[in-house]
Amino acid sequence: MTEQLRLMAVHAHPDDESSKGAATMAKYVSEGVDVLVVTCTGGERGSILNPKLQGDPYIEEHIHEVRRKEMDEAREILGVKQEWLGFVDSGLPEGDPLPPLPEGCFALQDVEAAAEPLVKLIRKFKPQVITTYDENGGYPHPDHIMTHKITMVAFEAAGDPAKYPEAGEPWQPQKLYYNQGFNKPRTIALHEALLERGMESPYGEWLERWKQFERRERTLTTYVPCADFFEIRDKALIAHATQIDPDGGWFRVPMDIQREVWPTEEYELAKSLVDTSLPEDDLFAGIRNN
Repeated sequence: MTEQLRLMAVHAHPDDESSKGAATMAKYVSEGVDVLVVTCTGGERGSILNPKLQGDPYIEEHIHEVRRKEMDEAREILGVKQEWLGFVDSGLPEGDPLPPLPEGCFALQDVEAAAEPLVKLIRKFKPQVITTYDENGGYPHPDHIMTHKITMVAFEAAGDPAKYPEAGEPWQPQKLYYNQGFNKPRTIALHEALLERGMESPYGEWLERWKQFERRERTLTTYVPCADFFEIRDKALIAHATQIDPDGGWFRVPMDIQREVWPTEEYELAKSLVDTSLPEDDLFAGIRNN
């Protein structure tokens, strides 16, 4: 390998990096890959999801600062670098009909304009590989969908000297992936493994909801073996204390079962400018030693 490998993971909120692809990032860090997490918003409108912290007036009043400190801790645990794009969380609108999004929020920005700071970071960091969300955002949060949109624009524009001329010297990433860690095959495998062992599964309701929504199955192209880093992933996730209940469903599958039944994290190869053969077990397949 003659050139330093660099991976950029573009996420919507602090905590997304720890719930989507965290073990993969920790694995690559251990191998000497330079990994940068880009966080589009500060998570200012996120709810306090940990029941142990709900009702704390300091956290409610200073949620932006609290989530920034949580991100600092998670970043240290994962061993990654991290940059904020500086957009304001859009919140998750609920109701029928849905209320309008808050003025000035990330999801209401002009896509071309909002992509510029990401182009600047791509040109500065020079990643060969970028990960982000699919066109549905992984789930339909407006910030996740907007993250997808600006990443697609930035991937195409970063290598074009005619685009964003003030954003630095052009750099063209070689591959773009969608995070697909919450996929049906994995969920079914873990669910059945727990039931076979006479244990309770947290995935029954998930699978029922899958039937109701008739979601299109995504194409899983890339399975990164990273079971040795599942504990680091969980520590990073727990660092986002306002967002994760350490006694909740995220952590109900024993680690030995996870490692045995499903020792990978999954991705969907969305764009590649290099030759690769599918399925892959490495985000840098086709790039190493080229």
